[in-house]
Amino acid sequence: MRDFVNKRVKEMKPSGIRRFFEMSKNIKDVVALSVGEPDFPTPEHISKAGIDSIEQKKTFYTSNAGMLPLREEICSWLKTRHNVNYTPDEVIVTVGASEAVDLCYRTCLEQGDEIIFTDPGYVSYEPSAILSGAKGVKYILKEEEEFKIKADKLEKLITDKTKILLINYPNNPTGAIMDEEDLKPIADLCIKHDILVVTDEIYSELTYQNKHFTIASLPSMKERTLLINGFSKSYSMTGWRLGYICGPEKIISQMKKIHQYAVMSASTTSQYAGIEALKNGDENIEMMKREYFKRKEYVISRLKEMKIPCYDPKGAFYCFINISKFGYSSEQFALKLMNEAKVVIIPGTAFGEHGEGYLRLSYAYSLDELKESLNRIESFLSRNKMI
Repeated sequence: MRDFVNKRVKEMKPSGIRRFFEMSKNIKDVVALSVGEPDFPTPEHISKAGIDSIEQKKTFYTSNAGMLPLREEICSWLKTRHNVNYTPDEVIVTVGASEAVDLCYRTCLEQGDEIIFTDPGYVSYEPSAILSGAKGVKYILKEEEEFKIKADKLEKLITDKTKILLINYPNNPTGAIMDEEDLKPIADLCIKHDILVVTDEIYSELTYQNKHFTIASLPSMKERTLLINGFSKSYSMTGWRLGYICGPEKIISQMKKIHQYAVMSASTTSQYAGIEALKNGDENIEMMKREYFKRKEYVISRLKEMKIPCYDPKGAFYCFINISKFGYSSEQFALKLMNEAKVVIIPGTAFGEHGEGYLRLSYAYSLDELKESLNRIESFLSRNKMI
């Protein structure tokens, strides 16, 4: 019998995040700080909007691009919070930000094109590039540079085949941010070399010092930027699977064709909930952000007490912990923690080979869970004479 599986799919590695998550299910009394999912329930008024839509029998397909009232609210929200102007025709509502990334790739990349993304970086960026037939080119993030992209280093990676630069700030897994002054030289490079920017801003509302800044708001950048965002992190709506892309209409209109054949439209119920989130959810964002900040400060203080180096994250809800001094690989250290301390933290190599020497700890968990986990980690380090 023939092998019916696409060879590109065979070459894809399973998600390192999900692998550790699945392994931990077989360990009794384990505490997991592994998944980037808010522990808050979806705010009641948002859930109620979704429930009301079902009870009112609003359960039919929407337009492929998403309900017009939702796209209008997205445009209004982006203008108010991030000073960038879009029209509803420049927006497509997706099944989470993950579908949005895939749509950007499949619409814009062809065999032989090159896309630059960061290493370490979110797990789906490289596999999606492989599926599109493009070549992934890695920009290596450095802790001493605050895990930011530097224009001089970036330009050395650009060739005549470079088509897309993918950026993700606030960043998963590092928690780094890039502000206006950081992004200006990157924008200049993209204009100079005629590169399209795909900016994944799913953590845009979770910044702890500077307000989030989008590269799409810089002069001459809106027309060469695809801005991805969604509802999962800001509004604790992970299971609702609702995201969106904003960009030039000539690209969005082509994306719509793939979207309509692949998924038809995002969930109608989720779209009604999304409208309510954008209209009345700002207080929910601020409440959750305050709690994440408290948790971050607690985790950083405990790590300092244990003399474990850790970049102080400026956004998202992750700590990227430097464990290189302990003499174990990231994978080895994470497995020892899971098996001996019953604490699950993701090895940095799940986010690329240059995540070696790091662990990603998610603090999207309660303070009680964080305290228990860090107590176990401290005991583990003491037993193994690491502190």
